[in-house]
Amino acid sequence: MMASSTSSSIEHTMLAASEQLQVPSSITKFKIGLCQLSVTSEKNQNLACAHNSIKAAVKCGASLVVLPEMWNCPYSNDYFAKFAEDFENEDASPTFSMLSEAACSHGITIVGGSVPESSDGQLYNTSCVFGPDGKLKAKHRKIHLFDIEIPGDITFKESDFFAAGDKPTIVDTDVGRIGIGICHDIRFPELAALYRAKGARIICYPGAFNISTGELLWEVMQRASCL
Repeated sequence: MMASSTSSSIEHTMLAASEQLQVPSSITKFKIGLCQLSVTSEKNQNLACAHNSIKAAVKCGASLVVLPEMWNCPYSNDYFAKFAEDFENEDASPTFSMLSEAACSHGITIVGGSVPESSDGQLYNTSCVFGPDGKLKAKHRKIHLFDIEIPGDITFKESDFFAAGDKPTIVDTDVGRIGIGICHDIRFPELAALYRAKGARIICYPGAFNISTGELLWEVMQRASCL
């Protein structure tokens, strides 16, 4: 398995921050809604499904709702550019608008999984975080792109379609400080160490692991990132 490289400055920032560990003085209990969605080739159908899942999570008492990776779009290079949205143009971004409205109407924090973002001629795999007021609090672009080649099984290079993000993302929310990663970002422990050092109470990694590697890596990577 191969991953796109990140700049040395990011690695140095992560390692330096890990030396300044901050531990929260108190823990407040709250419910987290983790929405698992079946994605179709119809964006409006995906948006409606996500909206219904958010409402269901709120009915169960969730004050933080997390969506999966690429939930508004099939995880295929045939759809990324077609489904991409420019989040700077909110009026032309139905995904952005739905998440903002849902967070505001329910008074919750939403980690919006990830969706394809179009910006300055590039595509990014991007997660948006919205506060209870419906405003965008943070945006994380996937840093470690997923490139894989297993002979006779699967070949996929995310870097053929997406540009890599270059910044870790830490956001203060009503439920505490959250560090954001996306799927393959979990494979790199320096990112989790940085978030822990910066006082993150929660680390969210919305993911869409494939069958070939998911069963082998996902649970192990979660445990490794929590140590």
